[in-house]
Amino acid sequence: MNNQKKEQLPKQINIELGDKEAEGIYSNLAIITHSPAEFVIDFTRVVPGAPKAKVHARIITTPQHAKMLLNALKDNIEKFESKFGEIKLDHQPNAQFGFINPNNNDKIN
Repeated sequence: MNNQKKEQLPKQINIELGDKEAEGIYSNLAIITHSPAEFVIDFTRVVPGAPKAKVHARIITTPQHAKMLLNALKDNIEKFESKFGEIKLDHQPNAQFGFINPNNNDKIN
């Protein structure tokens, strides 16, 4: 293999998943805000009857990476739906639950 072909091969990244992170975090509410330089996604869990919710994870990323995440989610949802059927969205009358945009309080579907 010549040097030109070696340079074109993608580099492999080893990703380590710790025990705590492997457990995952359940979230049924995400609050998304942004500035010109970054997107902030707070993942929370709302329990009916509880007066408040705690942020369990916060992801801060660039606008470019946020858009790449959007595209990756769209691709994976399409693959999921082609295998398991359409994901139905319940339009709950209670706007406190779901994924919301705090800037205009519209539910994001």
